[in-house]
Amino acid sequence: MVVSPGYMKDEEIEYQKDRYAELAKQGKTVVFVLVDGELVAMIALADRIRESAKNAIQQLKTLNVSSMMLTGDNKQVATWVAKQLDLTEIYAEVLPHEKADQIKEIKQKGLKVAMTGDGVNDAPALANADLGIAIGAGTDVAMETADVVLVKSNPEDVVSIIELSKATYKKMIQNLWWAAGYNILAIPLAAGILYPIGIVLSPAVGAVLMSLSTVIVAINAKLLKA
Repeated sequence: MVVSPGYMKDEEIEYQKDRYAELAKQGKTVVFVLVDGELVAMIALADRIRESAKNAIQQLKTLNVSSMMLTGDNKQVATWVAKQLDLTEIYAEVLPHEKADQIKEIKQKGLKVAMTGDGVNDAPALANADLGIAIGAGTDVAMETADVVLVKSNPEDVVSIIELSKATYKKMIQNLWWAAGYNILAIPLAAGILYPIGIVLSPAVGAVLMSLSTVIVAINAKLLKA
């Protein structure tokens, strides 16, 4: 059997607690191997921090986006990982059914929440977030629940999503103001507001100007760089 520290405690099986504490402080998850109920080994498992994850966190900071870690791992492991990623806000030892509740609590603080996850346990949290982002290599349930799927499973693509959305919104506002401003000027001209001073806009010219407005808006939209 391969069991957790909780099982060892419940069954009152002795083990080297000093060695366990030493490994746990290094951010490693320690499991115990039992043969016929007797302890034969302790195995320390550690997360490997992807360089792309570090880069993504740093890039998000430059965009004034706060990053938080929501995990079911114990606090020692979570703290170690957070230190590697330069994260200050972590929620550790969160049970699967509590992840969605944690997302709701964060939203109640008035924050807009984007949740990135890849497992079955993440699906409820992805559904409750303002934006659910699934990892392409994750489970089907997570991908079906999320709003966006990272096909390359690259954390830095989260930054690309935010940058693209901001650029798209900016372009929408530009086109809205261009179209509205253009028509605010053109419609009175077409109605003959300048007729008293001898300036008359013919219907043919008005039609051309309206078409030109549409063309300019379309060209502006095409200038969006993904």
